Amino acid sequence: MIDQQLSARTGHADTVWRGMDPANAWATTPAGGQRRDGVASPWLFVGSAEALPDTASLAEVRLANMLPPARAERYIRHSPFLDIVWLAAADTVEPACLEAICQAVIMHRCQLICETSLPALDRMAAAIPASIEVQFLVDADPTDKLMALAAARRTRHHIVHDVARDDAMERIDRLQDEVARIGRMLADLAGQRGGLAGTPAAPVVPGDAGEAADRLRSPARDFAAMPRSFVPEERMLDRQRAKAVRRMLRQRRMREQYFPADLFADPAWDMLLDLYAARLERQPVSVSSLCIAAAVPATTALRWIKTMTDAGLFVRDADPHDGRRIFIALAEGAHDAMARYFEALDE
Repeated sequence: MIDQQLSARTGHADTVWRGMDPANAWATTPAGGQRRDGVASPWLFVGSAEALPDTASLAEVRLANMLPPARAERYIRHSPFLDIVWLAAADTVEPACLEAICQAVIMHRCQLICETSLPALDRMAAAIPASIEVQFLVDADPTDKLMALAAARRTRHHIVHDVARDDAMERIDRLQDEVARIGRMLADLAGQRGGLAGTPAAPVVPGDAGEAADRLRSPARDFAAMPRSFVPEERMLDRQRAKAVRRMLRQRRMREQYFPADLFADPAWDMLLDLYAARLERQPVSVSSLCIAAAVPATTALRWIKTMTDAGLFVRDADPHDGRRIFIALAEGAHDAMARYFEALDE
């Protein structure tokens, strides 16, 4: 009799796991709240079982359910405890279904991880509302997938306690340190405007990327509109500067013919150069094009784009002629700093 009861209970547990009853396992705080340390974040995988990533080594997250896209929106809306939504093969999801999933994600303030192909990246970047915290994955390897989940968990709950260090965490730390360094460098260059006028530039606290980003959101230009007679000369100077930047990019790519590509990998600088040259050429830059210019795997480039955007160095611009696409451009402060950098090189 006891064996039958245990068997029945075990069978019920198996049924709940296969069906992933959302009301059964997550007796913690509701979505959007502060989750206490040591409690795994439940996440929903939207896609086929073949695409499910192996997260056994990541104790901070726990799979809550695995559903096809058609059933995901209803599950998200009716699941009180859900932190992360992973959308596999997002470019194959019907637009109406994708929109419904995004609205449900916004309602519950979930993090979104979106897997897509490089050709569909621009369309997907435009389809995901800007209010969603999203990470895009393109041809991601297992480490990139674990990093995406770890970043979603850490970003959402602002965990500050020490965690087990691994290669993924080390890469995230190096990424943040590099962005902070670039922010300080560009802030110093932008601050030279005040220094030339006799006013010393405000000091930048080492490691404070937020203050550097605030300064890079540059003030209004302090010069009057130029006469029309100067416009052609200005355009000619812009074209010459753009050619010099493109030549610098080509030289950086030539090194890869003689040395390993990852030896000199500097995606942040490559993207800054590409966006600066495009601004001088009056050309928009799509997300996929900027990923190619970064000369690193697309998922890594997307992570850099997100970090640089959050730091105030890049801005997102909607395509006025095509609502399915967005462009990435330099923030005004970053553009002014790049201009001063190349002026200093000319001297």
